Amino acid sequence: MRRTAVFLATLSLAGCGYGASRQAHEAQISMIGMTSADLLACAGPPAKSTKIDDDARVDTYTYTPPAGSGLNITLPLTLGGVTVGGSGNSCITNIRLVGNRVTEVHYTGADDLTIGNDGVCDPVIRGCMRQPEASMQPVTGPNYDASSAYSSPAVPPQSPAAQEPNTAPAAPIGGKP
Repeated sequence: MRRTAVFLATLSLAGCGYGASRQAHEAQISMIGMTSADLLACAGPPAKSTKIDDDARVDTYTYTPPAGSGLNITLPLTLGGVTVGGSGNSCITNIRLVGNRVTEVHYTGADDLTIGNDGVCDPVIRGCMRQPEASMQPVTGPNYDASSAYSSPAVPPQSPAAQEPNTAPAAPIGGKP
């Protein structure tokens, strides 16, 4: 009985990662179309901004949780110990903007939680999700179903302006080299 109570208490605390991971993935839907001014207002200035061309850039936000955050518990078992808990230790959030509007949100780094993926990135977008800006999309109906704590939603189709320019050599006129 006591083992069951300890296990359930540990499991319920580890479940905190689910909400952060789900919210990080909802932001990948909700922030599409957001203006650069609204992004700056809710997420703050990026750590780095990389210009792709005259109309597109990638803003990079970095986050490192404080040392000792998360929960690590080692449970003794007759065959050895099992560690429950723990989390990633860094997040890099790359936000692509084309025409001063968000077109993609991506997370990289050791950013997974015990329960859920990309949850360490939640603090980067939390301000935007807690107090949504006017240019954000609501995450309801089919958009809600497309988000999960365990996987990122599909990348939305990109406009031609968001894609790499065609760098292939032009075909000769008249078909002769």
